Amino acid sequence: MAIYHLHVKVIGRNAGSSAVASAAYRSASRLRDERIERTHDFSAKRGVVHSEVKLPEDAPEAWRDRERLWNEVESFEVRKDAQLAREVEFALPRELSQAQGIELARDFVQVEFVSKGMVADLNVHWDRAEDGSPKPHAHVMLTMRSVGQNGFGAKVRDWNATQLVERWRERWAELANERLAELDIDARIDHRSLEAQGIALEPQTQIGAPAQRIEGGGLVAGDSEADRAELHREISRNNGARIIADPHLALDAITHQQSTFTRKDIAKFAHRHSDGVEQFNEVVAAISNAPDLVELGKDGRGEDRFTTRQMIETEQRLHRTAERIDLDERHAVSDVHREAALARAAQRGLVLSGEQSDALAHITDGRGLGVIVGFAGTGKSAMLGVARQAWAAAGYEVRGAALSGIAAENLEGGSGISSRTIPSMEHSWAQGRDLLTTRDVLVIDEAGMVGTRQLERVLSHAANVGAKVVLVGDPQQLQAIEAGAAFRSIHERHGGVEIGQVRRQREDWQRDATRDLATGRIGAAISAYDAQGMVHQAATRNEARAELVERWDRDRQAHPEASRIILTHTNDEVRALNQAARERLRAAGELGDEVHVNVERGPRAFASGDRVMFLRNERSLGVKNGTLGIVEELSTQSMTVRTDDDRSVRFDLKDYTHIDHGYAATIHKAQGMTVDRTHVLATAGLDAHGCYVALSRHRDGLDLHYGGDDFATRERLVRTLSRDRAKDMASDYERIDPARSYA
Repeated sequence: MAIYHLHVKVIGRNAGSSAVASAAYRSASRLRDERIERTHDFSAKRGVVHSEVKLPEDAPEAWRDRERLWNEVESFEVRKDAQLAREVEFALPRELSQAQGIELARDFVQVEFVSKGMVADLNVHWDRAEDGSPKPHAHVMLTMRSVGQNGFGAKVRDWNATQLVERWRERWAELANERLAELDIDARIDHRSLEAQGIALEPQTQIGAPAQRIEGGGLVAGDSEADRAELHREISRNNGARIIADPHLALDAITHQQSTFTRKDIAKFAHRHSDGVEQFNEVVAAISNAPDLVELGKDGRGEDRFTTRQMIETEQRLHRTAERIDLDERHAVSDVHREAALARAAQRGLVLSGEQSDALAHITDGRGLGVIVGFAGTGKSAMLGVARQAWAAAGYEVRGAALSGIAAENLEGGSGISSRTIPSMEHSWAQGRDLLTTRDVLVIDEAGMVGTRQLERVLSHAANVGAKVVLVGDPQQLQAIEAGAAFRSIHERHGGVEIGQVRRQREDWQRDATRDLATGRIGAAISAYDAQGMVHQAATRNEARAELVERWDRDRQAHPEASRIILTHTNDEVRALNQAARERLRAAGELGDEVHVNVERGPRAFASGDRVMFLRNERSLGVKNGTLGIVEELSTQSMTVRTDDDRSVRFDLKDYTHIDHGYAATIHKAQGMTVDRTHVLATAGLDAHGCYVALSRHRDGLDLHYGGDDFATRERLVRTLSRDRAKDMASDYERIDPARSYA
């Protein structure tokens, strides 16, 4: 089971360490330490499967020789207590092959360290536990000074910042999870502490043989490999003992991101939090016999599925709360206000379809709960804009919310409803600010992405104060990150209005394709676009990426007035596509003078004319995570961006650095987005939900590209993109009475 570990420490002389000896140990090599005239020979050490020195631009090529590099570090640092190197050690997902693990480690080191100007000595170890299971991990020794062709310069103090370590921790989790998803491996890691995740277990130390402090030619007693391995086993034993004493700890952790689970899920968790076969069996038995464990019956694959009493109670609170809101009939809008809003819309050229009119009538009737299920591009936001005017005329205050910043921004842009993220809204409530009242209408967009626990909290607050709630979404689009499928479940129980007439695409056959995507007929949709010459296979992903950018560039020049976005599954691919697209603009002379700045994701070159994306909500600037715009002016200190909603946003780069190039974006960033043309690079981590979102963002057309190294045949492409990963609810199984039938 994939585990999270990333640890940072400094190798320094005050602990008796030598950079040369440390490098020799980590690389299992024989190196001569010129400062103390001693040879450190660890060539007999096993388990090192990859070893290389990676250099930033302008670093001397001679430093690829490990012995020369670290001897120069030793000779440059003259203080007796000098800090010689920084070491970052991280566990690799054991689900990866050696080649995949090495590639992942190299990519992380290049992006987070080498591109920032550090020399990185990377060594990947693939040790084995006593039971034969792999314990893959990587050691990275990093230089601490600026480098140039003439060697070392000043120490870079910014590399000592505490927040930088937290960034490395977060980025490692993001990159590893992207790669696991891309390889269709059902495992994830979380960089947050267990406490931050709400899990009352002790965090694990590193997996695998850690690098040791080395004094002279030997290991310092008390920090030996055996001691560190014993510490890891001790934490596993302690967590196992805690679970045996209170198995609810395990059940709470397992159901953090899934409402139901199998015996295999129990075994995976027990393996992570136990030491040895005997304790593993005791942990499995404790979980399996826990009073709070509920057996639900067989799933569609014939596996036994389980949940917890707490999850059932949460789901029941959710449904009871939804029922309370639904029975509240204080929020009627008169026919006069509704007809006036429709008339104003018609004056602007917006005439609602029959389905949209039915939806408007449904959410503006007297009931406190409204549910709208609409396919992608059916005009939900436009209908909500009319409803907003009717509600406002009736004296209600309308608020919008969504899980992500870009979804909240798209709701506000499409409907005029002032919107924010759900986490931001809940934070304000906890501070006693911006509380709902009986005169409020709360519209939650992309509701299918909201987990059961979070939606239950929001609905409970609304029910307690008598506010109206309107849930809008599509259960087939991107799934909730946390446990549950609350929106789908509420719709099944309470009904609502469905909007199936696709309006976003201008061609009838494309609207039909979107309906196919919405109903799981992925193959039919891809065939429709293929018949129009919009599906393109290349020999490799690299060639597919190049062809995509070429086609994007031709389209951009032929139709400069059109809006467009490049979409793909992972942040790695987004970075590569952004760079390639930007090179096209640079070659065409469409960018101004480049300014090199350090932003949240590392050093970047920006220029006037650059397409950029904001990556963090900032209310003072009026931007959200996912806001797009064009750079108007910039310097090394500040940037001015004209956003797509035609606002000029100026900010100081010392205050806000959460910005990157915006030619390409991940599919998760695109839910709720509408553009004229979409260019999609398909990779192996996509499923039916992501495919539906990616292939339904456009008005005029899309181009879908893929490489033969990812999908050998069209059939393989369709099969991968058709995978249904919809989340479930405990209530999807036989109705469980919490007073009976506990496993």
